[in-house]
Amino acid sequence: MQRLDMKQLLSQKLSPQQIQFIKLLQIPTAELETRIKEELEVNPALEEGDENEEEQEHDDDDDSDEDFDDPDSEFDNDDNTLDEDFDERSEEQPEVELPKDDIAEAPDNQDLDLSDYLNDDEIAGYKMQGDGPGDAEDDREMPLADTGSTLIDSLFDQLGFADLNEKQLAIGRQLLGSIDGDGYIRRDLSAIANDLAFAQNIEATPPEIERVLHIIQAFDPAGIGARDLRECLLLQLERRPVDDTVEAAERILSECYDEFTKKHYPRIQQRLDLEDDELKEAIALILKLNPKPGGSGPTGLGKVQYIIPDFILSNDNGQFNLTLNSRNAPDLRVAPAYTEMFQAYDKASKKDRKMKEAVTFVKQKLDAARWFIDAIRQRQQTLLRTMDAIVRYQREFFLEGDESKLRPMILKDIAQEISMDISTVSRVANSKSVQTEFGIYPLKYFFSEGIATDSGEDASSREVKHILKEIIEGESKGKPLSDDKLEKMLNARGYNIARRTVAKYREQLNIPVARLRKEL
Repeated sequence: MQRLDMKQLLSQKLSPQQIQFIKLLQIPTAELETRIKEELEVNPALEEGDENEEEQEHDDDDDSDEDFDDPDSEFDNDDNTLDEDFDERSEEQPEVELPKDDIAEAPDNQDLDLSDYLNDDEIAGYKMQGDGPGDAEDDREMPLADTGSTLIDSLFDQLGFADLNEKQLAIGRQLLGSIDGDGYIRRDLSAIANDLAFAQNIEATPPEIERVLHIIQAFDPAGIGARDLRECLLLQLERRPVDDTVEAAERILSECYDEFTKKHYPRIQQRLDLEDDELKEAIALILKLNPKPGGSGPTGLGKVQYIIPDFILSNDNGQFNLTLNSRNAPDLRVAPAYTEMFQAYDKASKKDRKMKEAVTFVKQKLDAARWFIDAIRQRQQTLLRTMDAIVRYQREFFLEGDESKLRPMILKDIAQEISMDISTVSRVANSKSVQTEFGIYPLKYFFSEGIATDSGEDASSREVKHILKEIIEGESKGKPLSDDKLEKMLNARGYNIARRTVAKYREQLNIPVARLRKEL
């Protein structure tokens, strides 16, 4: 039996403009450049450039034809701009909005060429415009290191110079493809033999693969292609001139590797019959070796990642000047050529179906361009508001750069300060960084929990970590402090902290336990 029910439902959904803003807000500066380039490629109604160039073009047209009316004169009013610009230049460079019904009529001698519009794939080149002083410096590209060659490329080049037959070359290429990010081959040789058989129809035994592996292990950098840490260190020692220290280091790794990893130095000394100086020199030599040769090539196994700060903070005698990176503030505009199509359509006496479809397409692109420009501007304003609140909250740190000056701060504190949601602040803090006089810091660095003190005030967890690091650096290397002793020393300084919290902070600082910090 069929029934007809009526239900009233209230739901909340994000608009496409809000979704676009959220996605733009959470990406860093480097990805923003790529995102803008993609938008410029897919939307012909969006272009980059300075509005002054457009005005100059119209001035030239006026000189050549006195009867030609300026099509942009209608848009010089601030009421017709898309939105307030991010900086003061918007007052001199108003954006173009979609023409309305009462827009000025286009000149009679200007025709609409839909074929030219629909086939117009040429988009102006993308260039970031600075929002701070020094236009010459903003246009200058920062020199970066050449990241075109990687360690894998270097290894394949060395493999090409090796005296190998076709089968050995295929085995070598398979071995190089099995090297992980640290420079190790952790897969069993039998598994590599199976890969060769199934993927390349090459039958190779583990001994044959091992012979090619020894050839690869002679490549640069030293230690590449090792199957474990011990083999990696021994391969590097083999490259060194033979002396008593090298021989002692090789014996330690070959015969007493387990004792070495646990720093049981008295057992090593007793087992190998080494003097105190000999043991100390051999251990010092081993500690100088590279445990991860995969990151020591021309650029490692991957590309070099450069940090591009999203904010630039300068201190002028206690007065902070906060600006966005110029790449965060591009000059984008709606292409005036496409807005003029509406003028021609409004003026045309005959409006057929094809023209209406073309104008509908143009309007969709213009709406998308306007939404994208608005999202970029809203992103800039949100970034500045959030970072300005962080600077005010952590003013003492930005004045001196002392980590102990950091105040306890969570996302909720900044969200209340700028009257925004916590999720918005979280998106700003993720993957963003600020350039200060003391270095480049990720925004997450300034957020930390509070630790209760005897004075009743909360101290930042980063302050506690800083003091914990100082205590460990000043300890006796022969008798390092345990977590229990570290807890008591922090409690004596007024920080109410438990031993498990000390262990957690120590691990976050990448500091090993007391036994592994022991030195001769």
